[in-house]
Amino acid sequence: MANIDCIVEVEGLHSHFGSHVVHEDINLCVHRGEVLALVGSSGSGKTVLLRQMLGLETPTQGVVRVFGQPVQGTNRTELQRIRNRCGILFQKGALFSALSVFDNIALPMRELRTLNERMIRDLVMLKLKMVEIDAQHASKMPAELSGGMVKRIALARAMALDPELLFLDEPTSGLDPVLGEGFVKLIQTLRSELTLTIIMATHDLDTLAALADRVAVLAEQRLLALGSLQEVINTNHPFMTKFFRGERGKRTLGNNGDIL
Repeated sequence: MANIDCIVEVEGLHSHFGSHVVHEDINLCVHRGEVLALVGSSGSGKTVLLRQMLGLETPTQGVVRVFGQPVQGTNRTELQRIRNRCGILFQKGALFSALSVFDNIALPMRELRTLNERMIRDLVMLKLKMVEIDAQHASKMPAELSGGMVKRIALARAMALDPELLFLDEPTSGLDPVLGEGFVKLIQTLRSELTLTIIMATHDLDTLAALADRVAVLAEQRLLALGSLQEVINTNHPFMTKFFRGERGKRTLGNNGDIL
């Protein structure tokens, strides 16, 4: 039974790859307008869960609903309608190397087959402005771009169809601290202006502290903790101690686990 308060609902989810167990009985509700961060060590299944939410992978057991509709087992047309309401920023941008900046952003619009080229051009330029990229870069190829520009243009493509739900896979990975901070501020601005719901997989504590309303911790094949960052930090478990209270955590969150 779908929960009408959940933009994304995960119910009784199990993920097995042969004998390898990734998830065991995950239950999760993502509320409209919040930023939910998925946290866990490498191999904990953050990206697998994102892919299952998009219908790109099928769990061994359980249900994933997006906008109240199950994404596994639904027909292709309905699944595409769900995806058209979502945007995704892949970890390394995943821009098409053979397409220009303009054509990368235009691609989702062209696939709709409902917009003429003049309208597409205006929308692409609007998306570039939205992510603070000058129009002069529209003709460049991905190989000519810096890492920070790749991230912003990939975000512009993710926002091409004005999504209600945005997925971010390690959004600041590969960026230096200055570029990372600028990218986080951009996401904060877009979230505020567009009332986005965001699901973000990250291992970066600065990004986590700046963006997340709630944190879901994946460890030991299960959802170990779910709550505000402070609530999660205060959870008594060895993984929390290692992840949040090590030297890296102390630099970002403070010596007593208090968020700076």
